[in-house]
Amino acid sequence: MKLILTIGLFLGFLNANAQIERLTGPRVGATFITEGSAADVVNDGIDFDNNNMFGSTGTAFTSQYGWQWETRFADDGGDVVGIVEWIVLVAGMEKGRFLPSASSLIGARTSKGLEFAIGPNLSLAGVSMAVAVGYNFTSGKLNIPVNLAFVPGIKRQDSYFDLATGNDVNYDYNTGSRISLIIGFNLSNRDR
Repeated sequence: MKLILTIGLFLGFLNANAQIERLTGPRVGATFITEGSAADVVNDGIDFDNNNMFGSTGTAFTSQYGWQWETRFADDGGDVVGIVEWIVLVAGMEKGRFLPSASSLIGARTSKGLEFAIGPNLSLAGVSMAVAVGYNFTSGKLNIPVNLAFVPGIKRQDSYFDLATGNDVNYDYNTGSRISLIIGFNLSNRDR
């Protein structure tokens, strides 16, 4: 028990003295979704009676609202800083839908504000890889990140039971790609 307490205190002391900056703040934006099942959900909701017609509603456009948590690491005052971001967004509210997504991105930001990150994205469409580029505008301690993110569509195969024929029907579909423009703000603990 003493060993666990000693290790816990030691790790707490290291964490308190670490030169890691954590930022958090709101995000808003818009997403364009190419033809596929994700666009169908935004346009028409979930229709389990029409499984073999994924992609039938065309493209979609939806708002995004959420929150970002960011941790900077490898920040020794140089020209490049490592960043890890967690972003949780909800889309579809303008159409009465609750379409959550979460991304965990790792990347880098230059001292001039250019940034790049990549990582997994989890949404109702499944798990995919997200890629984001952007610029972090600063004014004193205020950060205003503007990011363009891309989540590629995924080709899937599924089946459903057709009551009329009594058979399983196999079908292929694409979830649809998503392109998002997201903006937000947060306050830094120090000038950058």
